[in-house]
Amino acid sequence: MSLDSVLARIDADIEKSTDRLLDLLRIRSISTDPAYAEDCQKAADWLVRDLESLGAVATKRQTPGHPMVVGHVDGAGPHILFYGHYDVQPVDPIELWNRDPFDPAVEQTPKGPVIRGRGSSDDKGQLMTFVEACRAWKAVHGTLPCKITFFFEGEEESGSPSLIPFMKENAAELTSDIVLICDTGLFESKTPAIVTMLRGLLGEEIKITGPNKDLHSGMYGGAAMNPARVLSKILASLHDDQGRIMVPNFYDGVHELPDAVADQWRDLNFDHAAFLGDVGLADPAGEEGRSALEMIWSRPTCEINGMTSGYTGEGFKTVLPSYAAAKVSFRLVGEQDPFKIREDFREMVRAMVPADCQVEFLEHGTGPASHMSIDAPEFEAARQALSEEWDIPAAFIGCGGSIPIAGYFQEITGRDPLLIGFGKDDDQLHSPNEKYDMESFHKGIRSWARILDKLAG
Repeated sequence: MSLDSVLARIDADIEKSTDRLLDLLRIRSISTDPAYAEDCQKAADWLVRDLESLGAVATKRQTPGHPMVVGHVDGAGPHILFYGHYDVQPVDPIELWNRDPFDPAVEQTPKGPVIRGRGSSDDKGQLMTFVEACRAWKAVHGTLPCKITFFFEGEEESGSPSLIPFMKENAAELTSDIVLICDTGLFESKTPAIVTMLRGLLGEEIKITGPNKDLHSGMYGGAAMNPARVLSKILASLHDDQGRIMVPNFYDGVHELPDAVADQWRDLNFDHAAFLGDVGLADPAGEEGRSALEMIWSRPTCEINGMTSGYTGEGFKTVLPSYAAAKVSFRLVGEQDPFKIREDFREMVRAMVPADCQVEFLEHGTGPASHMSIDAPEFEAARQALSEEWDIPAAFIGCGGSIPIAGYFQEITGRDPLLIGFGKDDDQLHSPNEKYDMESFHKGIRSWARILDKLAG
């Protein structure tokens, strides 16, 4: 089969491909807000129709939440399952958008043309790169080079509550030789990459309550225990002077990088000064003796994500607050056990709470880290394909974030997924004015065509 003909077809049809993406972006498929449940149904229906136009047998599968979309196309090569999600984040604050987030358009910027709109990068634009690659291949050859299962979720942005039950119930249908996920990005916005390490996540909320009401700080200050003081002491104790996390047993299951991986990461020449400079900072703040890349890819973290206590309005109020609360998250690596860390963290907090105060805990998400072995031949095949399209050696990289779907696929299907995406650092994911570069969209489609060619052998 001629890959060149497929690539030429992609180039010739890029305007039509863009129009289809814009059509999908107009659907307000916000999964976290019940007001948009019908829009999520519309997005699923749109994808079913689009897959059917490729010759796929596609169906919308209802769940207790938003529907899944599953499509199947027969082919002679290995069986590939491709995952993406069609739901998007809320658009608040709407006043910071420069255009209607659901009136997408191609805009010219100093860095080149971009597709502007909610979901353009996360994840509708990424999802459609693969679909458009299949469309071009089918148009040229009449068939696809591999057997393909399309699997699109509508709840990724709301925690994927229906995903694991659905995958377990339909495990036989979702079993494949190779799993592809398109929800990541380029390294430093220019180097094509395959993510092979993802950090786990643990979220905890603490509330310290002291007096049964706010108190006058002149009448009670010094005599009454101040919950804000208690909480401040707890939060300050989470790190030592070298940036290490002081939760007991926290580093159990944390391993040093293999030399080969460490060498490759050094060869990436990561510019931590530019990385931090883009957000107005200069100095890495994690564990002493670790590179910035290690800090965000392969080392665990403990971060304070929010604090609330006392009077926070305009002006000043001399109040001794009744309570103080904080949201704390941990990013996990290696074999760290999120449930054991939660237990140890809570025990540490309880030991620091004085008798006159009570502590409450509210748990948020949990998930272990994920690791993908690159020994399977599809990893090197995909790396070569990406290198050829971008004319830059593709890299195996880590990711500081958490993509639970990767671990779910490992657990339920027994396959290490290939996480490949074409987003850039300035795509403003989850923020106003989200965009996806036309370069990312166009070369992303071409990249998947090359990968399909390599995987088909």
